[in-house]
Amino acid sequence: MKIFIAGATGRVATKLIDDLLADGHQIVAGSRHPEQQAKKDGVTPVKLDLHASVAALAKLVEGSQAIYFTAGSRGKDLLQTDAFGAVKLAKAAEQDGIKRFIMLSSLFALEPEKWEATASLRGIMDYNIAKFFADNYLVAQSQLNYTILQPSVLKETAGQGTITIDDGQDGENSIEDVAETLAEILEHDNTVGKVIKMRAGTTPIATALSRV
Repeated sequence: MKIFIAGATGRVATKLIDDLLADGHQIVAGSRHPEQQAKKDGVTPVKLDLHASVAALAKLVEGSQAIYFTAGSRGKDLLQTDAFGAVKLAKAAEQDGIKRFIMLSSLFALEPEKWEATASLRGIMDYNIAKFFADNYLVAQSQLNYTILQPSVLKETAGQGTITIDDGQDGENSIEDVAETLAEILEHDNTVGKVIKMRAGTTPIATALSRV
């Protein structure tokens, strides 16, 4: 498949690209600084400005068969990037007839009553508010074949290839395991229309997703 990745130079996307290339996909890597994209066969870097119009974004992603949204402003541009940027890219996908849309989100982003549950969640309150609106657009207002992945805290630790998927508890995730889970979601049609909460665990990723 030809796959567009928004936020392609980020921590998760860098590993996600490797996983998708290994699966034989072609990648259009969208980021604010495409010159920073690692040069790899099968990867085409393009400049992505999430402040752009839906029409401009639709032109950028035209011809893709699936879109991943992994972009994030790290708190510097929450409304324009993390919230409305995601919504506009989803609208662009709809305009182009691209049905598959996979969103990297945050644990409990659609459940505000849980945002005070732990110190780690309280620390990303504004981010979760932004993701609430982005995730809610996909669920309630789009006609896309979406999957929303809501991991708990991301850590720079080695991936184990095993996870837990359930109703959700605060925990930790290896960035490598999150990336592998995102890539594997594309292989599981049963994940369409699902919000998936994940943390570190003992179930192989493909097995866990097959049970969603």
